[in-house]
Amino acid sequence: MRNILVISLLATLFASSQSNTEVYLFDINNKNNTPGLSNQRNISNNEGYDNQPSFYNDDIVLFSSTRDSETDIAAYNIRDKKTNWITDTPDGSEYSPIKIPNQKRVSAIRLDNDGKQRLYTYDYKTGKSTVLLESLKVGYHTWFNKYIIVSSVLEDEAMSLVISNIKDNTSYTFQKKVGRSLHRIPNSKLISYISKENDTWEIKSLDPISGATKKIINTIPEAEDMCWLINGTILMGKGNTIYKFNPSKDIDWSVFYTFDNPEMQQITRLASNSNSSKLAVVSERSSEGNH
Repeated sequence: MRNILVISLLATLFASSQSNTEVYLFDINNKNNTPGLSNQRNISNNEGYDNQPSFYNDDIVLFSSTRDSETDIAAYNIRDKKTNWITDTPDGSEYSPIKIPNQKRVSAIRLDNDGKQRLYTYDYKTGKSTVLLESLKVGYHTWFNKYIIVSSVLEDEAMSLVISNIKDNTSYTFQKKVGRSLHRIPNSKLISYISKENDTWEIKSLDPISGATKKIINTIPEAEDMCWLINGTILMGKGNTIYKFNPSKDIDWSVFYTFDNPEMQQITRLASNSNSSKLAVVSERSSEGNH
């Protein structure tokens, strides 16, 4: 019975979330000292699941995209307006692609057709893959440095925060009941994560070396997808609105941007590039929106 529950939860993490989503790209501008978004374009433009964007560099957006009933890693070149495929895995699908620090490689979660779920690395040019974490059912992850990975891992039918050192081949569970949004905090040696230990979800910071944590702010109610801008501002989306909060100067959340177009009414994932000039936003495709 437990194996059935585990497989069901894996499906919830990935397959069942494969609604008809699109990845949109925006320019972040600062008109009249008021930050905003402009130049909306659909960079996935694909029927099915397009999600989990991250920036390989300031000009390339990685995301998971469905083709031929599998989900592979796509790389969209902003300057060329072209998409290339990093992976073509016939017996599995890749999710949550992220550039590995100081390497021309990408890490991603691979969910094989037999239900096996592991974190892999992929050569950016060839797509050649290698298992990175053999024994952990990683759902989401981020890199603290070239050796330390912070992951949301499936444990006991829930998500736990696990810190892994691939140089020492060690992993330990830091906290139970966490969310999927993990990020390196700009201009710091900290990681942010979503704590779900309490009824009210919280954004917390973590020093993976010392284990020190600190609450930053409660999330927008029932929202958990966020990203950081280079100036230390958190962006978090819900519905058709992106909210902002800067821990160094703000008391609470305020509206960053509200969309009135029909294709941007169900915002989930957000990702910004390193200089915060671009923002990738995922939203469910509306039948009224542009196809």
